[in-house]
Amino acid sequence: MSKKPPAPRAPKRSAARANRRETASVGRRLIRAFFGAVTTLVVVGMVAILGAAWVYNGPGPAAKAGDKTTVVLRKGASLPEIASSLERGGVIRSSSIFMTAAKATGAARTLKAGEYEFTSRASMAQVLDAIRHGRIVRHWITIPEGLTSDMVMDILSKSDILEGSAATPPEGAILPETYEVQRGEDRAAVLKRMMDDRDKLLNRLWANRQSGLPYQSKDDAVIMASIVEKETGVKGERPQVAAVFINRLRTGMRLDTDPTVIYGISRGRPLGRGLRRSELDRVTPYNTYKIDGLPPTPIANPGRAALEAALNPAKTNDLYFVADGTGGHVFASTLEQHNANVAKWRQIERQRAGEGVPVVPAPPAGN
Repeated sequence: MSKKPPAPRAPKRSAARANRRETASVGRRLIRAFFGAVTTLVVVGMVAILGAAWVYNGPGPAAKAGDKTTVVLRKGASLPEIASSLERGGVIRSSSIFMTAAKATGAARTLKAGEYEFTSRASMAQVLDAIRHGRIVRHWITIPEGLTSDMVMDILSKSDILEGSAATPPEGAILPETYEVQRGEDRAAVLKRMMDDRDKLLNRLWANRQSGLPYQSKDDAVIMASIVEKETGVKGERPQVAAVFINRLRTGMRLDTDPTVIYGISRGRPLGRGLRRSELDRVTPYNTYKIDGLPPTPIANPGRAALEAALNPAKTNDLYFVADGTGGHVFASTLEQHNANVAKWRQIERQRAGEGVPVVPAPPAGN
């Protein structure tokens, strides 16, 4: 008896092929999904990069008022604080993009504090570059030569750039100059800078002073310089004016200078008029018509030229000077010469009075 043939296995092989096809299909779908996701991420990333690049290089926000925006970045501020201040001030659109750009360009380590002024719609790149290189707004305070310390403090107290308070320094302790200051800078710090500059200059001039000067200390030199400063505004003749007063000290003559009298009356504030006879006769510690030698303190803050003149005066025998009618003075070594010069000045006064030209009183030194 013959055996039956085995049953066909085709259905099993067909099922396996179906499973393989299904697996391959799933794999292809996964691969397509993966690449689709990657493509989407790339596209999104590209869009983000392009958007960030546009924000960084493109026009920034418009100024809220006018055509410029001012922002003050405090000293010691961190990168996030700087970025936040710029965004709040309406200078940049995104603090996060600013921080990323600052780190990527290496600028984050070199950002400088101060007051900045940005034009309307300045790009973030321009803003970052300005802060990186410290292109701050520059402010200046000018202290004219010959002001008293009270007058200097008036200038500092009226400045809306400075903050804080400061005590009035001793007379003659400040160097009159034009100083750069920053918004928010402390008044006491600015004043100290002015005093330090005077000390540096005075120390240098004192070390190189002319020999034989009748000064007991650097303070005496500053007192003399303050008198020279108040007696003439002509820079070139200050050494001659200094020589007159130094020669008087050497010979025991009184200085007889009106600015010292005025200081004893008003602490150097302008009187708005000429001195009265009673004021010239009044005894005060500063009235050099009544006291011997120098007054007890400077009568103003002398400038560089006056300090140089007091420590390196002209080598003359002059003891007198009087106005010459041109804004300067004419000098004399004898009383006879001086009286002749005074007579010429009185003639100029009379002529100007007859022409209706205002005459600024200029009493002759040593008269």
